[in-house]
Amino acid sequence: MKAFLILEDGTVLTGESFGSAREAISEIVFNTSMTGYLEILTDPSYAGQAVVMTYPLIGNYGICMEDMESGRPWPGGLIVREYSKLASNFRNEMTLDAFLKKYDIPGIAGVDTRHLTRISREHGVMNGLITTRENFNLEEELEKIRAYRVKGVVREVSCREKRVLPGEGFRVALMDYGAKHNIETSLHRLGCQVTVYPAYTKAEEVLADGPDGIMLSNGPGDPKECGEIIEELKKLFATDVPIFGICLGHQLMALANGADTRKMHYGHRGANHPVKDLKTGKVYISSQNHGYVVREDSLNRDLAEVSFINVNDGSLEGIHYLGKNVMTVQFHPEACPGPNDSSFLFQEFINMMEVAKDA
Repeated sequence: MKAFLILEDGTVLTGESFGSAREAISEIVFNTSMTGYLEILTDPSYAGQAVVMTYPLIGNYGICMEDMESGRPWPGGLIVREYSKLASNFRNEMTLDAFLKKYDIPGIAGVDTRHLTRISREHGVMNGLITTRENFNLEEELEKIRAYRVKGVVREVSCREKRVLPGEGFRVALMDYGAKHNIETSLHRLGCQVTVYPAYTKAEEVLADGPDGIMLSNGPGDPKECGEIIEELKKLFATDVPIFGICLGHQLMALANGADTRKMHYGHRGANHPVKDLKTGKVYISSQNHGYVVREDSLNRDLAEVSFINVNDGSLEGIHYLGKNVMTVQFHPEACPGPNDSSFLFQEFINMMEVAKDA
């Protein structure tokens, strides 16, 4: 069955439908990873977006549910050059096509994804519609596509109730703004007891549980939309509890301290982004998924210093807050692109909690 991708600038690309035949309007973003399509699909940070995979063959090793980063896939669609109808892997449980059908996610294959990526790089992120209707009225569809906005996605992806992952070590409060499973797994592997809180939990409730440290997770959408969360982070920052923020958590903490964020032209999404540690001069390969960035020129230098920068474009990738046990990074140290280049940051978080407890 034919499928069409209609971009808000009027570009129409034709391909083949796979997965669900449902229509979906989303923000169209590209990811340069060669593998990890399941982790990408189940990363809550993609809520409200459809993902273009630049690697030409997707689905060849199938689906292993154990590798999911959350309980379900979140993107509004998947766009690939070629999807594999057969899956060859001893861990495979179903094909990519069957997985997308199961969760009602539309896919379109046969698209020149490199060309589509060049469009995004040149003109910036655009909205798009995936449809199987051949008799669509372009002008009517463009009106709906251009009106689409990614809204309310943090509340949509966050957990509904507090839950605890037992451990014998430090007690960590994980604020779930769209947290990937591997964040809590990375903490638990270091012996932590992890309590996961819904995104809009009040600071007083979190602090009443007596955490040794607070983890701010990744998540989707425009950080400036999260005004209620930012107000709670101001209260958490005012304490002496160590805090570690990742991705959206990094952006929200910056906003809580008077900095500004901006939407990027096309963002960073992939598993090969080099970041430089300004303290040591070392460069690490990182996994990234973000369309917003903290403006370096908006930082209060009496309050914070830049700790990491992106080697490719010089954008801000990490902040250390002066005189506080608070650090945040834009990239994903829980992911495995290096494969473990930046996982040491979790140990640094453990060290911060040890110092705070001994103080």
